[in-house]
Amino acid sequence: MLWNQLGAQTVELGWDFYGPVILFVVLVALAVPVWAAIGAAAILMLLISGALPLSLVGESLFHGIDHFALTAVPLFILTGDVLVRTGLSRKFLDVAEALTQFAKGGFGSATVLVCGMFAAISGSDAAGAAAVGRMTIARLVESGYPRPYACALVAAGACTGILIPPSIAYIIIGLVLGISASTLFLAAVIPGIAILLSILATNIIMNRLYGWEGGGNLSAGEYFSRLGKALKSGWYAFIVPGIIFYGIFSGKLTPTEAGATAVVVTIIMGFILGTLKLSDFPSMLVSSAKVNGVILPIIAFSLPLAQALAILGVPQGFVAAATSVSEEPWVLIMMMILILIAAGCVMETTPNIVILAPILKPLADNIGMNEIQFCIMMITALGVGFITPPLGLNLFVVSGLTGESILKIAYRAIPFVFFMLVVTLCIAYVPSISTVFLPEIYK
Repeated sequence: MLWNQLGAQTVELGWDFYGPVILFVVLVALAVPVWAAIGAAAILMLLISGALPLSLVGESLFHGIDHFALTAVPLFILTGDVLVRTGLSRKFLDVAEALTQFAKGGFGSATVLVCGMFAAISGSDAAGAAAVGRMTIARLVESGYPRPYACALVAAGACTGILIPPSIAYIIIGLVLGISASTLFLAAVIPGIAILLSILATNIIMNRLYGWEGGGNLSAGEYFSRLGKALKSGWYAFIVPGIIFYGIFSGKLTPTEAGATAVVVTIIMGFILGTLKLSDFPSMLVSSAKVNGVILPIIAFSLPLAQALAILGVPQGFVAAATSVSEEPWVLIMMMILILIAAGCVMETTPNIVILAPILKPLADNIGMNEIQFCIMMITALGVGFITPPLGLNLFVVSGLTGESILKIAYRAIPFVFFMLVVTLCIAYVPSISTVFLPEIYK
């Protein structure tokens, strides 16, 4: 096979690799849960190759998720859930709408901004798509936007959930590659904002072309009066993201501690406002546990698979194969981006990170790419997959909310995909976008 021909000098892959890969593809195609498909592929690979004794699989599963950093994942998920139930998320929308009311397409822009605000708390794109979609899609349609486009706008804006820190994806890739999540959060600030601005700009351009939403006729006095009222009635909602950002970026809190603090503060605010009751807790915890229950099994089963791939020499084989095609760094970077976007189209972010990061990082190291830049590029490229068929998660979320056809939403999402790809390429080829805020040791 091509891999063996190109990478024969490094590793010879046989059915101990191809068999489990075929099994994984078949199981996913049959709609078997991803964690089960990964687990079956990992066990088959270990059985055929003998890379690790099967007796160690159980230990590896529990050891893989026994990390303090992973505690931040359910905490941020719970914070996002509490935020919605207390009504604080609507305060974000009010402020975002007041900020953008001066321009045509103001509510569309406000929708994108509130997606970014929600992302800065929950770290989850699907949660953001669901929460923001419930608040905005009906109003977007009333404002003149076609329903499929309104769904696409929310789906694209919610992609910032894994791109703007604090992000669950950066916690996971930091765990897999042994990089501090706080460092990745710092590096992701400009790329995350760049993606948000690209989605914002796309909506403004589309609205100008088609004239869906009017507005923007306020005087300066009216604008600042409305903005002042929105800030006065909703300023306290920004305490939560403020705690998260200040705590993490000042170094006074770890991501896990920031998540725990955010949960407590949000709950207290809910009680003070009278929007949260003790009877809400069981359903909140169950809802957050369901989301967390999807993520952690994938991580647990992906780690033994990643270990087996490393023992078989797959990362080294991939480097040899790729560099045999071309040794030009720009070509290899483009190859990695294409692989990540393709993977993001058919599989969720978590398994992609755990499986592909250890395979692609040696290639990035080989061409001299900064490891922090590599992580940001990888997460950004995978983020594009959330609005691309066949398995774009955000497409399914907004489709489920509205009953709109996934294909219609995906068609309307094409302009957003294009501009997100432009930002991804900039991140991949301009290291300073990811490293400008980092200490010199990481550059």
